[in-house]
Amino acid sequence: MIITSVDVWTVVVPTIPGRVHSPEWVAETGWDQVAKHIIRLNTDSELVGIGETGRGMGLEEVQKGARLLVGTSPDTICLRDIFAVADDRVLDGDERGVPSTGSGPAYQAFEMAILDLVGKSRGVPVHALLGGAVRSQVRSDYWMGHQTPEDGKRAVERALSFGFKGVKIKCRIEEPMVERLQAMREVGGVDFKVTVDPNERFHTAAQAIDLAQQLVDVGNVEVFEDPIPKADIEGYIQIHEALEWPLAMHLGSGGKMLEALQAGCVDCFNLGSGPVKMPDLANIAAAAGMPCWHGSGNDLGIIDTSYIHAAAIAPNCTMASDFVGSWTREDDLILEPIEFADGFTPTPQKPGLGCELDVEALPRYVQHHEQIHP
Repeated sequence: MIITSVDVWTVVVPTIPGRVHSPEWVAETGWDQVAKHIIRLNTDSELVGIGETGRGMGLEEVQKGARLLVGTSPDTICLRDIFAVADDRVLDGDERGVPSTGSGPAYQAFEMAILDLVGKSRGVPVHALLGGAVRSQVRSDYWMGHQTPEDGKRAVERALSFGFKGVKIKCRIEEPMVERLQAMREVGGVDFKVTVDPNERFHTAAQAIDLAQQLVDVGNVEVFEDPIPKADIEGYIQIHEALEWPLAMHLGSGGKMLEALQAGCVDCFNLGSGPVKMPDLANIAAAAGMPCWHGSGNDLGIIDTSYIHAAAIAPNCTMASDFVGSWTREDDLILEPIEFADGFTPTPQKPGLGCELDVEALPRYVQHHEQIHP
């Protein structure tokens, strides 16, 4: 089997009005207008592999990655370094230092497309290519942006109607956090837990600790994630000592994880990346006896599906992950939407990623299309 061409669709899929932020806090979402790219690896067989970039990836990077793969055979590709053969890198295992997963232009998108293609060729799901899933379903939470207490109540009502058991919220120290979590508790009760993620916008350890003390009596906080800038390790130590619930960092680097672990300032991790790298990072947390979950970038269905494979592989990925694009975006651009029930989503069992590109929905959102040949 040979990759004969690569289709590249540049798409902009808006968010559903009111589903992310309250206009009082954030007038326009903004990031939903940043383009993404959908890729499809075509072969000399009936099989194809699909992938999706993150927001803001340059088209030229996608073109470079496509040219590295066109004309190659997926059967000769190292799944831990998909561009190694094209770049004439020798994988003899004698390199000094700690080996890493691959890198290169639009790497993650092409990695998931290769995994999809090879999984289909071998008749197994992606997780089976990479060691196998340890769970048949993955915990998942609802998600919301910056919302007023009243909008937050409505979001929790929606989450409960979908069967979710908890929610992750974006926030700032300037927002009425106590009132917001109280309003959410009125609908979901104390057992409907909230992951509080200000993206470092609680600013200082003193501010984060003061807010935490106010939220203790509300009773529905699950975890604080990235309350202050991650470079402030001393601040994290202070917060960690003061909190009555777990403290997490959202990290994508093993080195940064080790720094946090050596400082003793975290209890768990939000980890990103795809089915190859994320379980590697999860192993670092597991060695320290810590759980983790898989983060999200408010993406579309292809990336979210790849994240479910990753979360299903990592034994300690036991906290509720973020697979949120299917209810924040107008369309997820896959034929069958990701299912959620009772706070879980099923681990895909079809060959490859287990999702198919919705080519009929594409034209509504495509800004550019090209097909790259040898």
